[in-house]
Amino acid sequence: MAKTKIEQTVLMIKNQISNKSLIAGSRLPSVRQFAIQTNCSVSTIVEAYARLVAEGVLESRLGSGYYVLGKEEPMQMIDTEIQYQREIDPLWISRQSLEAKIDVLKPGCGWLPTTWMPEQSIRKALKQAAKSEISMLTDYATPHGHLELRKFIARKKELYDLKFKLNQILITDSATQSIDLIFRHLLRAGDVILIDDPCYFNFRALIKAHHLKAVPIPFTELGPDVEKFEQALNLKPKIYLTNSGIHNPTGTTISLQTVYQISKLVEKTDLLIIEDEIFADFEYTPAPRYASLAGFKHVIQIGSFTKTLSAAIRCGYIIAESELIDQLIDLRIATNFSNSHLNSEIIYQALMDSSYPKHLDWLKKHLLKVSNEMMQKLGQLGIKPWIVPTAGIFLWCKLPDGIQAAELSKLCLKQGVILAPGNSFSQAENAGQFMRFNVAQCVDKKVFDILAISIQQLKINNLQS
Repeated sequence: MAKTKIEQTVLMIKNQISNKSLIAGSRLPSVRQFAIQTNCSVSTIVEAYARLVAEGVLESRLGSGYYVLGKEEPMQMIDTEIQYQREIDPLWISRQSLEAKIDVLKPGCGWLPTTWMPEQSIRKALKQAAKSEISMLTDYATPHGHLELRKFIARKKELYDLKFKLNQILITDSATQSIDLIFRHLLRAGDVILIDDPCYFNFRALIKAHHLKAVPIPFTELGPDVEKFEQALNLKPKIYLTNSGIHNPTGTTISLQTVYQISKLVEKTDLLIIEDEIFADFEYTPAPRYASLAGFKHVIQIGSFTKTLSAAIRCGYIIAESELIDQLIDLRIATNFSNSHLNSEIIYQALMDSSYPKHLDWLKKHLLKVSNEMMQKLGQLGIKPWIVPTAGIFLWCKLPDGIQAAELSKLCLKQGVILAPGNSFSQAENAGQFMRFNVAQCVDKKVFDILAISIQQLKINNLQS
């Protein structure tokens, strides 16, 4: 992107310091003098000087002007050694993906490439938010959060035949924060919780952080195994945490029959279902929801706008019974006081932009195309999808016989490719034979070249041993 005059001025001064035209202790021209020399406005120079003061490049001396500071020794940036033994740690994939350098490929991460995100809608929303009333820019949010965003969420839920009051929606900073808030309020260390097997690895990390006992329920092509689910109810679990819509990591869409059967079982217990529908916007056809059948007496819905809009502008939500929402608000005020009202406004403005529905439509069509292409390329390496998903970004794949996901991840990581081994999503005996691929992050041919080389190396190692 083209640099502003302020940025150009800042860079020019830094270059002068770098090439010794300006040395430590040098006095810069006055604001007006420098404005004339550079053919810029006085306000441009004032802002440029202020930024350089904030960065510690210049100092302002009252009544005297601006001076170059002495050059300090730069901080030593040491690359931390990658801990390859953590390849099946539930937090390992996230940390490596977030810390990875720009040239590292991330088919194991859970988000879209930057170039796939609606940059112009976000920029436009930022400008609109900047013009908001001063209270939006400086004050705390109301306890329930952004009113217009809650109205948008309520309208969206009409697709699933869900009707509820606006005070049943709580705006949070993310879906992960929503789960953490619910766990802290409803659970204590040692409580039993049901999860899918496999399930999103961060679910497992949150459960570990709260010292809960997780009971895995095998996840089938139609959803959770109903018989195993019913058996697990004898353990008196307090919560069942799952994905609705598009399942992570399998990409499966739960069947209406399974939703009905699970809902009927839950209605006879005190169990609460937390259905995380963070991937809902990728759906072509809305999948059945537990909340639609069991109601909010037995279901809590959470979601966010991270996957299709922006991960940088954090914003999520919780939908539940009014009484529970009030209790969560009290806990949130005690621990975090408020959510980011400004983030909510930016998200709302982006959602209202006329180009956003077109962006979603493009995303869904492009993902379907890329997913088909990726399945073909993976198939050539002997990697086959457990199920062919109808939408979404994930393929849950079985590796060739004799190839372990953890070992494959180690080899690929050393060559700049971060994978998501099945062991991070499941503790089942055969989990090491599976891998989750993000099709949107697999478009680079290098991913498949490195996979092919690594698989071949593992086959040779197996023969030699």
